[in-house]
Parts: sequence; C-alpha cells; structure tokens
Amino acid sequence: MTEPWWRTPFPAPDESAAAAAATRQGELTKPPGSLGRLERIAIDLAGLQGVERPALDQIHIAVFAADHGIAAEGVSAFPQAVTLEMVRNFARGGAAISVLARELGARLEVVDMGTSVDGGTLDGVRRVRIAAGTANFRHGPAMSQAERDRALDAGREVASDAADGGAEAFLGGEMGIANTTAATALACALLGAEPRELAGPGTGLDTPGIVHKVAVIEQALEHHGWPTAPMRALAALGGFEIAGLTGAFIASAQRGVPVLVDGFIASVAALVAVRACPALGRWLIATHRSAEPGHDRILAELELEPVLDLGMRLGEGSGAAVAVPILRSACAVHAGMATFAEAGVSRG
Repeated sequence: MTEPWWRTPFPAPDESAAAAAATRQGELTKPPGSLGRLERIAIDLAGLQGVERPALDQIHIAVFAADHGIAAEGVSAFPQAVTLEMVRNFARGGAAISVLARELGARLEVVDMGTSVDGGTLDGVRRVRIAAGTANFRHGPAMSQAERDRALDAGREVASDAADGGAEAFLGGEMGIANTTAATALACALLGAEPRELAGPGTGLDTPGIVHKVAVIEQALEHHGWPTAPMRALAALGGFEIAGLTGAFIASAQRGVPVLVDGFIASVAALVAVRACPALGRWLIATHRSAEPGHDRILAELELEPVLDLGMRLGEGSGAAVAVPILRSACAVHAGMATFAEAGVSRG
C-alpha cells in the first residue's frame, strides 16, 4: 500500500546556518542576550531557511474557509451565511487580514473549501468546495476519509504554490462559523482533555452558550469514542478548513518553508499535523497567544512560546500577521547591525 504524501520525510533545519547565526549574534555591538527573544528568533529562522542572515520579506498568507454541520446544534452566535459573506469580504479587501496583508506587502489567498451556500466563482478566491460544509459530527463523522484527503491535498497545493512563488514563510488563517466547536472537539480528543477545560466563547457566546457548547462536544466525543489517531480524529470531528491548514503546514515544512501559526484553530491544525508528523514541530513558530481558553494547553503540548499576547481571538491569521513586523525586526537587526570589529567598538 502506498504511503500518503504527508508521511514523506521532512528536511532537518540547517544546524550549521543556525550556528553561524548564533556566532554572529555574539559579535554584534550589544551586550550578549540584550535583544532577548529577537536573538533566538533570528537564530531559529536562520536554521529553518538555511542561511546565516534570514529574511521574511516574502510572506504568503492563505485563509481557508468552510462551514460546519455542527452549527445546527446552536453553538455559534452567528449564522452560517456569515462564512460566505466573510469570504467575499476577504477577497474585496475589507477584513482585518486583508488590511494587514496590504500593510505587510504579503500575498493574500482565500480558499473556499466548502461554504454552506455556493457563492460561485469569485475574484481572488481559489475554489475547492469539497462539499457544502461538513456533516453534523454530533451524530456521525464530520467528513469521509476521501473528503479529508481532498482537504489535505488542497492545503498541500496551496503551500506548494506558495513555496514555488518564493515564500519565506507560510501563514495560514481560517474562517468558518462553528469552527471553534470543531477545533475544541478535535483538541479534546487528541489531548484527552475535558471540553469544559478548552471550550471558549468563539464568536461571542455568553456563559449559557458556552455551557451548551460543552454539552454538545461531550456528546459528540462519546459518540465517536474519543478518537486519538490524528487523521481519524480529523475526519470525525474536524472541518475542511482545519484539514486544509493541516495539509498546508505539513507541505510547507516538507518544502523547507517555516510556518507562522496563528491562534486557537490554526494551532489545533498544527497539533493534528505534529501528531501525524512529529518532525514538523521544529518548523512551527507560534505568533500569538489567543484569548480562547484552550490555546495555552495546545501551545504547551506543541512546546511553543508565542511572540505576542494581545488578547486577540479573531482568527483569519490576523494575530500571526500582527507578529510579522516583530519577526522582521529580528531579522533586520541580525543582518544589519555592525559587529564590534566593523564598528571599531571595544568589547571590554
């Protein structure tokens, strides 16, 4: 039997490039360690990009969008129509991630994985449309294995195109009404955590709404027997956009492109990917800490420390985009500062 593409081995980060970057950091005109995490970021990126002086000038942002059958259980404060409306908003440049992408000079790609209403061909939107949203996973699997594989393949194609276009980092975002419910269920299954520990307000649920959301997730997990195999859990409980992100993260690392991980839902996709492909973890950079209560638990499992903590929980890749200028600053000072020898400064 042929192995799935996502089992293809990953390249290892370039330890010699990271070592050269670390040596350079020790020679720059500053006290050792005085730039804090900026120094570690530059060294890590050097290893991932295989160069002594890394750069993040070319950022590829992809927002995967899809609807969820679990929305029928009343777990979201917004109707499913919002997913397609936001896809149009992304493409027209009106969403937060659209504004941030322009500010960064980054390419923004919107991927319709399957909204509940078919919006047809839209300018600026890659049309994949596996189905009109997933099924209600309270009563059965969210998607078939074939649908899961199509979603993974779509993520792979997006990431491969980004790598072919010279992306120096891949940034994945998502949109989908009820996708915090799917992500929470998936995280609970993989971590063995109770839903009440991870469930949050998502799009703005009040306390009774969160209690109901927890109950729905509990019933779904019992129905599916708390699956722990990552790709099985993804099909049972996930979403097309979560699977798309999972595939994109794996394919980016296979191509040697660092992955900038956004908030709660993107981190759940990263958790699925790392559980399936443990070597992927070295290619992930956590950009911010989401205000969703389950995010800390996932970051701890992935052994990632986020760059920012601004109380954000928008999704779309917005938190990751806000972190990019800091990552770029790390690269800039690493590459542009003079060494003690170059500046004629005494080292004491």
